[in-house]
Amino acid sequence: MIPAVKHPAPLVALAVLIAGCGGEASHASVSPKATSSVAASPTSSSAASPAPITGAFAVLATPPSSADTYTVSIVGVDGKVVASAQAGSPTAVTCGDAAAAVLPLPISTSDDRAYYMDAQGVVRFLTVQGEAGRATTVPVGGGRRSMFAVSPDDQRIAVIVSDFTSAGAAIKLYVEDLNGGANHADIYSQANAFSLWPIGWHGTDLVVAKVPACTQGGGPFLASSQELHVVDPATAERHFTLGGPTCVVAGAASPAGVVCEDTSTSLLKQLTWTGGIVKTIPLHNLAPAYLSPDGSSIAVVGAGVTNIFVGGSKNFEACGWIDSTHMIGGTSAQPRVWDFTKAALIAVTAQGTCAGRLPGGL
Repeated sequence: MIPAVKHPAPLVALAVLIAGCGGEASHASVSPKATSSVAASPTSSSAASPAPITGAFAVLATPPSSADTYTVSIVGVDGKVVASAQAGSPTAVTCGDAAAAVLPLPISTSDDRAYYMDAQGVVRFLTVQGEAGRATTVPVGGGRRSMFAVSPDDQRIAVIVSDFTSAGAAIKLYVEDLNGGANHADIYSQANAFSLWPIGWHGTDLVVAKVPACTQGGGPFLASSQELHVVDPATAERHFTLGGPTCVVAGAASPAGVVCEDTSTSLLKQLTWTGGIVKTIPLHNLAPAYLSPDGSSIAVVGAGVTNIFVGGSKNFEACGWIDSTHMIGGTSAQPRVWDFTKAALIAVTAQGTCAGRLPGGL
């Protein structure tokens, strides 16, 4: 684990409403290889300032492990696919040819771009305007896989290079400029049964998730984030820890914080980015839970049902928020957007599961 710096974790008096639970980098010039559903040709440069976006968007991705290629799609709150691209699926990685390595989707979001990695470790980008290009390259090959998080302003990239073995993973964390790889700094390394994923940026801090390196059988949350570390991207000094062995992170983080679930008491806790507890709520069963971007609501997802105070209950399995009045989810064959303001489910023509949102800052 990244070494911690102890800070007080003040309680923050905010209200949350919830219904019951239903259940070696080389770098290349711009190469517009991505395909887009937008009519305009993708001619953007990775160094150019992206056009600011209006509103919020979801990013969906089909499973890279199920085919030679996978698809990344950007979807609006109205369910319309504004842009999409395909990439070669990264090669599957195992832990010494035994258990499978636990890996995130090879995708990151900034405030205006979705970034995705191909089989050769090339990181490309896609915008809501249909612009596409090549941003950088990260190390891959054999038992090696890189996970990455691009800063909200598209200036920096944090990369964790993991070499998987039967004992777990040896990892190295570096941070550098996204365009050209300048200001490179190797800031952390470790080797044990746990790995780290860079999942995003909170302000100028980097957020990494502590995750089992290899599969450990079934059960809730055994192949997902155990806790989140808020760290200095120049030194890897840990400022705050969210969740942990007694309260496992239950869903994707949001700008407002994250939700964890106490596995011994079945209590759900809303946490701020300093680790403070906003509210504790009884929970009938351990289940995925997602905090809205504004921190006002929590969605708890059961088998075929999503429960949330703002929008009531729907026969719909959400996998994430788009903004604080829209969620996205459903089966990979037919994702849907849940619009609380209209009490409606809107079909999405793209396939895939939640891979992030735009804007992407935490």
